[in-house]
Amino acid sequence: MTNAGKKTEKRKGVYLHPLPVRIWHWINALGVVILILTGAQIRYVEMFGLMSFESAVKVHNWFGLAIVANYFLWLSYYLFSDRISNYHPMLKPKSYIKNFIKQATFYSHGIFKGEGRPHYVHPYEKFNPMQRMTYQVVMLITFPIQFITGLMLWDIKFFASWIEFVGGIRVVSTLHVLMFTMFTFFLLVHAYMGALGKKPSTHYKEMITGYEDPDGH
Repeated sequence: MTNAGKKTEKRKGVYLHPLPVRIWHWINALGVVILILTGAQIRYVEMFGLMSFESAVKVHNWFGLAIVANYFLWLSYYLFSDRISNYHPMLKPKSYIKNFIKQATFYSHGIFKGEGRPHYVHPYEKFNPMQRMTYQVVMLITFPIQFITGLMLWDIKFFASWIEFVGGIRVVSTLHVLMFTMFTFFLLVHAYMGALGKKPSTHYKEMITGYEDPDGH
């Protein structure tokens, strides 16, 4: 490799986020924001005036279907690529808990004191212990529950037997709103954590270029 090539490789850092993941990420980010806004408009119609109730329902439904399709694209990519290792569960509880505490300590005060991060990312293990647990819960539990309850509410008559099986429309609606609340909280935390690089824009740029900034953490 030439010196110029080495400099370019060093400048770009590790290729963490393949193109399919980046496309999914930004489509999902836009879709989730719109779903949160329209969901709030539908649920609290007297408190918000973003659009009419009817328009909010239509936009919410269409973007909901788009996000479901986008989710299955994400799932297919990870199931049929070696990047699925990023979502493998940790099978050594003691080691995981120890590393989880280290990461939590770093986020709580170490990062503000300029301490070195306890987890160094690479393409097949890019999530630290806290991120790994969070994304497993969000992508494999919370998202599916949101999808299923959303479909039930989209066509109550068609899914009447499903709704009755889980306890009625009130249970379905409550679960859907609970997931909505969790997603809103997750989005705010995710945006905040994304701004904790060397510069506020560092991690956001990584999700555009795909490359980790080697000096940005």
